[in-house]
Amino acid sequence: MAAPYLWNLQPEVFSFSPLPRWYSLLFASGIVGGYAIIRKMFIREGKPVELLDSLLVYIVVGMMVGMRLGHVIFYQPDYYINHLLEIPMIWKGGYASHGGFLGVIIALVLFVRKNRDITFLWLADRVAIISLFAAGCIRLGNFCNSEIIGRPAAETLPWAVIFTQVDQVPRHPAQLYEAIGYFGLCGLSMLLYYRTRLAEQTGRLMGLIIATGFAWRFFCEFFKEDQVPFEAGLTLNMGQMLSIPFIIGATALALNVQGRWQTAAASESPKVQTPARKRRRQKA
Repeated sequence: MAAPYLWNLQPEVFSFSPLPRWYSLLFASGIVGGYAIIRKMFIREGKPVELLDSLLVYIVVGMMVGMRLGHVIFYQPDYYINHLLEIPMIWKGGYASHGGFLGVIIALVLFVRKNRDITFLWLADRVAIISLFAAGCIRLGNFCNSEIIGRPAAETLPWAVIFTQVDQVPRHPAQLYEAIGYFGLCGLSMLLYYRTRLAEQTGRLMGLIIATGFAWRFFCEFFKEDQVPFEAGLTLNMGQMLSIPFIIGATALALNVQGRWQTAAASESPKVQTPARKRRRQKA
């Protein structure tokens, strides 16, 4: 019988300095790696690469603000309503990936309003791919920090982990479950982008990525400990409840529901008759 793996990594990379931290390095790796991926896409499709520096600022700011406000609003509103000055204190921790995703969406909307030569859905299809890569890196950072830990697992589970900085209980490495899924979906979405014509139907690739990504998140939540006390009595935890709207909306995008509605509306609209057409009908 394999013994559970003991995990006791210190958050700091160097013992003599509080900086850098493993979480910060992996977070930055997700951003740098995502930048490299989308840069190749811009070059491949003849888009101006110089826009990427501005785009990176929009995405990072939107993600950080969204992650922080998502945690404040969805997970600890009762605390922060009485501690408003602590909301900007991001160094204290407390982030929500659902809020970060919404923050990125808002950032992309603002970005394309200033750069009219790029449409929102075109850009969102490609940013969705790199978001999976970044999400995987963030979950690896959570694993390094021994946070967002999994539920207790049987000692016979070959990959059970004991987070010694938390307790001595063998647990599911839920952070790794998520990270592996996100990296796998990122690879698959890149394959679809480069080897198929799915990206030519704007919105469908983003819909597929968001739907599958949040469906995987929904599944992995069953292996996680509750993040806040009020989740204890819930059938679905907060992460799962927040994932459902994203899964539904993204599935509609993936199935091109909005495109079908537009086609149906166009076919049902009355044809406008020009004066020349009217005269030809009268002569006939």
